[in-house]
Amino acid sequence: MRKIISNIINRGVEEIIPKEEFLKSIDSNNNLRLKMGFDPSAPDIHLGHSVGLRKLRQLQDLGHTVVLIVADWTAQIGDPSGKSDTRPMLTYDEVKYNAETYLKQFFKIVDKSKTEIRWQSEWYGKFKLENIINLTSKFTVAQFLARDDFAKRFKSNNPITITEFLYPILQAYDSVVIKSDVEFGGTDQKFNLLVGRDLQQKENQKPQQCFLVQIIPGTDGKKKMSKSLNNYIGITEKPEEIYGKLMSIPDELIKLYMLCLTDIENDLIKEFENSLGNSNSNPMEYKKILAHDIVSQYHSTKKADKAAEYFRQAVQEKNVTFDQVKFEINNMQPDEKLSKLLISKNFVSSNSEFKRLLKQNGVKLNGNLITEDILISKIKNKDKLSIGKRKNIQIII
Repeated sequence: MRKIISNIINRGVEEIIPKEEFLKSIDSNNNLRLKMGFDPSAPDIHLGHSVGLRKLRQLQDLGHTVVLIVADWTAQIGDPSGKSDTRPMLTYDEVKYNAETYLKQFFKIVDKSKTEIRWQSEWYGKFKLENIINLTSKFTVAQFLARDDFAKRFKSNNPITITEFLYPILQAYDSVVIKSDVEFGGTDQKFNLLVGRDLQQKENQKPQQCFLVQIIPGTDGKKKMSKSLNNYIGITEKPEEIYGKLMSIPDELIKLYMLCLTDIENDLIKEFENSLGNSNSNPMEYKKILAHDIVSQYHSTKKADKAAEYFRQAVQEKNVTFDQVKFEINNMQPDEKLSKLLISKNFVSSNSEFKRLLKQNGVKLNGNLITEDILISKIKNKDKLSIGKRKNIQIII
């Protein structure tokens, strides 16, 4: 048990506030309520999100309960955490669509049977102006201007809306409603989590502990993993895609990814660390262990084996294989663009992604580069299409 707790509090963790209080809560054998909220501002979960979700699952396995807050109200306000500009508001329909997609992926990591799902609209749907005024009266403007991103924007004369001040207060009230024992978030959420702890004390509740996990860089090794920066690895991506992306990460990310994203033994991670700089060591072998582990988590060991073999043949031995994919093309479709056909089969996620691939010389038809979004009428039966580094298909019409 001591080893399990050690891994929970040390791997992928930036800070626990206060740590001793958290450890006492764990030792108490009480069923802790572990709060994590999510803003459904985007529908998909990537490996960056999984750092905190894995912690929740590990604590669930010790008997604790996860309380997932679907922030269907605050998502419509916009959280400026880590942002230099105001995040645009979303419509409720956008929030609901993103939330439903998120929940399906959430339970690929977290145990659904030990999770309580709560929507903010349960309590904020009944809120009146007097409730808002009562909440805001418990905090000062000076407290909020101490928050790093607000301070930077205020200093540079960039606008900060009153609604943005409401966000951390509303998030904090979530903790009061569900009687949170521990709240989880990335380091960019530290201020918001501490506001929750503060408000609970003002409401005569036992204050929650704040469990801050590391924010990992994306596949470029530089910036935070993000879909908008296209340096992400989605947990629902195809096995070959996940495996290939992990094999492309800089060597300096191997240790961090192993610590934050896997249960790979610390001894093996130490072995890798000690081997750095050794001319006889090959970091690729450790990347293969990492990639196989992560694909196994989100797909299966069998599919991880196939992804590894595909990588060996297609990338290491340059022996590219093309998967046959059937497309139904009727008389109305030939005037449509290739991008629409590929989006329909999830080979690309959007027109913008396809345009980016074109600019990067990442699309080939029968071995020849494509530089524009061609008409479907130019596609023939059994044509071979390469999309990016790891997607190779033979089109069957």
